[in-house]
Amino acid sequence: MTGLLADKVAIVTGAGQGIGEGIARALADAGAAVVIAARRAENGEPAAAELRERGYEASFVRCDVTLETDVMAAIEHTIDAHGRLDVVVHNAVSPPGPPGPVQAVDPDVITAQIATSTTASYLFARVAHPHLAANRGTLILLTSPAGMEGSGNLPVYATVKGAQRGLLKSLAREWGPDGIRVNAIAPVAWTPAMTTATQANPTLQARLEARTPLGRIGDPEIDIGPVAVFLASDMARHMTGQTMAVDGGRYLGL
Repeated sequence: MTGLLADKVAIVTGAGQGIGEGIARALADAGAAVVIAARRAENGEPAAAELRERGYEASFVRCDVTLETDVMAAIEHTIDAHGRLDVVVHNAVSPPGPPGPVQAVDPDVITAQIATSTTASYLFARVAHPHLAANRGTLILLTSPAGMEGSGNLPVYATVKGAQRGLLKSLAREWGPDGIRVNAIAPVAWTPAMTTATQANPTLQARLEARTPLGRIGDPEIDIGPVAVFLASDMARHMTGQTMAVDGGRYLGL
C-alpha cells in the first residue's frame, strides 16, 4: 500500500471485471476506500469481497449507469457507507457490437453506447459535483485511442470515446474554480472482450503485440491502475483537462 490516497473515497463504475476492476484494486492498494459500482451483482459482489479479503475498505452497489436514479443511489450509498466522496472513475462501457461499416451498425448499439458512455458521464458529473467540490476531488473518464484517431470498423465506439474527451475538457474549464480536476485515461489493456477475441483468433494477440513498441498488451491492475492512482492523488494536483495514453506506445502519433 502506497498511502497516496489514504482517507480518500472512490467510486469506480464497471468495476466488476476488466480495466475497472484493475483500477479499483490499484486505488484500494493506494489507501482509498473503494465502491464497486456494477450492473451485475455476480461480478460486483465478488470484486468488492476480494478487496475486503485483501484487508481494504470496499463495498458494492448495483448501478445501471444509464439511469439517474441508480446514479443518485450509488453516490448516496458511497456517502452513507464511507462518509465522503473524493474520486469518481467512470469506466463502464456497453458492448460495441461486431466490427463493421457504419451502415451495418444496429441502432440499438448506438443508443446503448451513447447511454453508457456519454449520458452516464453527464449523470455522474451532475450528481457527484457537490461532493467533489467539497473535497477538491477528481473525475477520471476512460476514453480510448479510437476516440482520438477514429476507427474504420467500430465507428460508434470511436464516436462515444471521442465525446468523452470533449466532455472532460469542458468540465475541466467549468470545474477548475471549484478545485475539481477532470482527466482521462486512454488504455490499451486486457479486457474480457479482448480475451474472447484473442481466443477466437489465435494470431490476434501476436499481431497486436507486434504493433506495440513495448511488445505487450497492458495489465489492468499493474499498468492502468497506477495511472488512475496518480490522477486521483495530489501528485497530479496541477493537472486537468488531459488525456493520458497508457498503450505501450501503440499510438505514438496521437
